[in-house]
Amino acid sequence: MQVIPAIDLKEGKCVRLKQGLMNQATIFSEHPAEMAKLWKSKGARRLHLVDLDGAFAGQQKNLSIIKEVIQEMGDIPIQLGGGIRNLDAVENLINIGIDSVIIGTAAITNPGFLHEACFAFPGQVIVGLDAKDGEVAINGWAKLTGHSVFEMAKKFEDYGVASIIYTDIGRDGMLQGINIDATVKLAENGNVPIIASGGLSDITDIENLCAVANVGIKGVIAGRSIYEGTLDFEKANQLAERLTG
Repeated sequence: MQVIPAIDLKEGKCVRLKQGLMNQATIFSEHPAEMAKLWKSKGARRLHLVDLDGAFAGQQKNLSIIKEVIQEMGDIPIQLGGGIRNLDAVENLINIGIDSVIIGTAAITNPGFLHEACFAFPGQVIVGLDAKDGEVAINGWAKLTGHSVFEMAKKFEDYGVASIIYTDIGRDGMLQGINIDATVKLAENGNVPIIASGGLSDITDIENLCAVANVGIKGVIAGRSIYEGTLDFEKANQLAERLTG
């Protein structure tokens, strides 16, 4: 299982949000590429990158910064989400060096696009499923869809998605701990590897996730916890590598 450091981009800066609210952004760095360099130096095996402005605009808004981060990370894979709405966007991002694209709202509202992307770029499409009390939310978490996360995960498994990032909205950015039970249930529900997200707090979360990683949990996204220091990324990464490989 991998501990995956997150860099969220807003107006060219590295920020973290609370429960996805753009007006609840804390700036942690004016230079995202330097932050990427830091996580790389501490042993990151993968990077989670989100263009928050792009997510709201429907197209990449921090492309120059994204390119700087790609250059800094070298051969370390980067998964990118935010504003990816069509095949041209997927192709462009993969061509500049993004390893995997993350499709969130568009996976729900335009499943045909998701299906085409999985077919055109096998193994490079990740779906982001954000849920509140088990119900999938879209449009920056503002709208509940009426679909269960289990229902959507099964559907997208048939499409051939590489993995699913499961975020518990209520916990995101709140340092309240990962929703282990819901993450395990989702992993057991199908055969798509799950990346846990939302609420990672401290080393106990890492230990608990490693204990159940064999059900199909391949990683966890580390955001506010590693920026505010409640979790030592380097130690967490080493622990996860030692316990699960």
